[in-house]
Amino acid sequence: MHDSTGPSAWGRIFLPFALGYFLSYLLRTVNAVISPALTGELGLSAANLGLLTSTYFLAFGLAQIPVGMALDRYGPRRVEAILLLVTAAGAVLFALGESLAVLGAGRALIGLGVSACLMAALKGFALWYPPERQSSMTGFIMASGAMGALVASAPLEAVLPILGWRGAFWVVAALAVVAALTIHRSLPDARSSGPRGSLGDGLRVVAGIYVSPAFLRYAASSAFFVGGFMAMQSLWAVPWLMNVNGFDLAGAARMLVVLNLGSLVGQLSIGFLGVRLARLGVGPMALLRWGYALLVLIQCAILWSVAPPAVLWFAYGMFSAVNSQTYLAASRDFQPALFGRVSTAINLMAFAGAFAVQWGLGGALDLLQASGHSIEAALWVSFAGLIALQAVAFLPLLRKGGRPAA
Repeated sequence: MHDSTGPSAWGRIFLPFALGYFLSYLLRTVNAVISPALTGELGLSAANLGLLTSTYFLAFGLAQIPVGMALDRYGPRRVEAILLLVTAAGAVLFALGESLAVLGAGRALIGLGVSACLMAALKGFALWYPPERQSSMTGFIMASGAMGALVASAPLEAVLPILGWRGAFWVVAALAVVAALTIHRSLPDARSSGPRGSLGDGLRVVAGIYVSPAFLRYAASSAFFVGGFMAMQSLWAVPWLMNVNGFDLAGAARMLVVLNLGSLVGQLSIGFLGVRLARLGVGPMALLRWGYALLVLIQCAILWSVAPPAVLWFAYGMFSAVNSQTYLAASRDFQPALFGRVSTAINLMAFAGAFAVQWGLGGALDLLQASGHSIEAALWVSFAGLIALQAVAFLPLLRKGGRPAA
């Protein structure tokens, strides 16, 4: 384990991870702001827009099993550096795209390319930081993602008239190359001491994770809390703000800033308080339970507009910060050597949920409007359905866990 207390560790370990996850989250949420331009240029329906945006989540999710195996075998440095070059290629393809198929392929490559950014960071923290610091480090890395989401909101909206959405993706491609080189040069070349059997052995271990009660306890909450937040943040928050709250695009982009500031504040709070909370016995599971209960209440408040939108969306972002703790909570129910595979299994559920919610909300909106409902009513019913799914998914987290699985 490296010395994780000095400034050199922050410069060599944390900051390269932070740069990668900043870029990952920027790319995750960018379509929320460029969606009007994409819709206008390509004539997309709501379902097609949701499908295009969610190809990121689909490719990201499909990559999680091999990414988890690679992280446990080869370590985060090699895996993340290579995949960020794939991100750059996807951004170039998206910038050049003239059809839904090409843009979808570019966004899928982007999703594949950034699929290791958070999991590589968490794996690195597990390798190079003591357990009592990991909630804090997770909070700080998630804060870097919130910064990426902030840049993808009002700042991006402000420069779109200058760069255009295609120019923005050329900038992203250059940043991805810089991030890949930084990670390759800066991170320690450590490999996990986990099992190194055949590919078949590795897949059997992964299959065992997916059917274990310890994993299933977290699967639905990961899909509908983590995935639901990603779907709202990266696309459907803007239609809600414009059609339900009456904002124009610039106003909706400012509300995205508020949402992402709330997320940043929540993540930094966990970062600064995580070690102290751990010493008081408040671990990842306790943070999940309280945070998810408050999230359900906040979303109900958004649904019925019981307070000013800025207050509600800031709170939504702030309490969604507990989403990051699901990776630590789930991984602690398994042996340490399986950290990469368990965390990516949880991440697969999150991104499968994001794909399903993002595309599903678009399909529900089209169906409800086709049956005569207004866009406002269709959004209200769709969001209420998501909250109901989250409430059901919360129930398994209330029971006690067992011993770590093999």
